[in-house]
Amino acid sequence: MKVGTALNMLAQPGRSDSAVFAEHMQLGDLAEPLGFDSLFALEHHFTGYAMSPSPLQFLSYYAGRTKRIQLGTSVIVIPWHDPIRIAEQIALLDVMCGGRCIFGFGRGAARVEYDGFRVPMDEARPRFKEGLDIIRLGLTQSSFEYEGQFFKIPRTSIRPAPISHPERRFYGSANSPESMKLLASEGLGHLIVMHNEWSKAAHEVYDFHKIARDHGHAPKPPIIVTNVSCAESRDEAQERAITWLGKKWDSVDNHYKFSDGGLSSVKGYEAYNKIGRTYAKMADMTHRQKMTDTYVKIQVVGTPDDCIEQISRLRALTGLDHLVCEFAYGGIPHELSEQTMRLFADKVLPVLQRDPHFTRPPEIVTELPPLTEETVFVPA
Repeated sequence: MKVGTALNMLAQPGRSDSAVFAEHMQLGDLAEPLGFDSLFALEHHFTGYAMSPSPLQFLSYYAGRTKRIQLGTSVIVIPWHDPIRIAEQIALLDVMCGGRCIFGFGRGAARVEYDGFRVPMDEARPRFKEGLDIIRLGLTQSSFEYEGQFFKIPRTSIRPAPISHPERRFYGSANSPESMKLLASEGLGHLIVMHNEWSKAAHEVYDFHKIARDHGHAPKPPIIVTNVSCAESRDEAQERAITWLGKKWDSVDNHYKFSDGGLSSVKGYEAYNKIGRTYAKMADMTHRQKMTDTYVKIQVVGTPDDCIEQISRLRALTGLDHLVCEFAYGGIPHELSEQTMRLFADKVLPVLQRDPHFTRPPEIVTELPPLTEETVFVPA
C-alpha cells in the first residue's frame, strides 16, 4: 500500500503568506526522508483557501529535490486552463521527474475562481470533457489537431514529449453523479477526498467501478485523500482534530459560498443544493458541533494503533491502495503538524508499507455496507 502526503496552504490572519507557505514547504521536504511514497499538490486561487495556484509548477520544484517519491495533483481544474498548456506542463514534469507522477483532475466548484478566470461556470462539465480529450491527444500523439466547441487547434505537437505514459495515471475527483459517470466512462481512476461517511465512500467506489466496467475499462483501486490527527494519546489526537478540523468550516464557506445556495441554480451543479442547506445551518452552534464531530469521525484520528485499525477498515470498504494524508489543516501550528507527521511516519507508515495485511493487492469492492443518513461535505 502506498502512503503519501498533501500540502494545503491555508492563509492565516496576522501572518504573511510567504511564512505560511515556507512551513508547508518544510513538510514537503520531509516527505521523502520520512519514507512517504508520494507528495500531492492542490489547485486553488484568490481567497487563500489553499495557496497553491499552480500544482504542476509546485511539483516541478520537488522533482529536483526528490529521487523516489511520486508527485501528484489533487487536482488540476481543467476548465480554468488552456488544455494545451496543461499537456505541455504534464509532459515537462514527466521528463523532469523521470515518469514518477500521478495526475488528478477535477472541474472545481467555487464561483470566485470561475469568475476570476472569466469562465462561465455552467460550461464547466463540457469544458472539462473537451480539455481532457485534448490533453490525452497531446500526450499520446506525435502531432494532432482538434475541432471542438471551445477549442479549435491546428495541427501541433507537445515538446518535449513525455518519457512515460502519464495518461495511464489519470484520476478524477467527482462530487456529483454526473461527474462520476463522466470520469469513470473515460477510464480515469477514482480520487476521493474523504468528505462522507465511509459507507458512502464504499458505494461511490462500487458505482464508479461499475460504470468503468460498463464502458470497457478495468477498475483501478481508488486514491483517497484524508486528514490525519495522530498522537500518543487518543484524547490528544481527538482534541487536536476537533479544534483544527472544526476551523475548516469557515474557510470552506468563505471560499465556496455554499451557504448562500447559489450553486443549485448553476447548470451542472444542481447536486450541490443539499450542501448549501448544510452550510446555511452552520450559524447554529449545535449543528456546527454535530457536523464537526461527524467530520472528525470520517478522518483518521487517534493513536498510531487506532490509525492503523481505521485505515485497515477503510481499505476493506473501498479497496484503497494509495492513501494521501494531510497533516496541516485549519491553521494548525506548524510544530503540531510536523509532530503528527513524524509520529505517523515512525509508527504507522512501516506497518502500511510492510505488513502482509496491507501489502497484498486490495480487493475490488463487490459487496456494499448499509448506508448511513449523515452527510458531510468539505471539498479539497
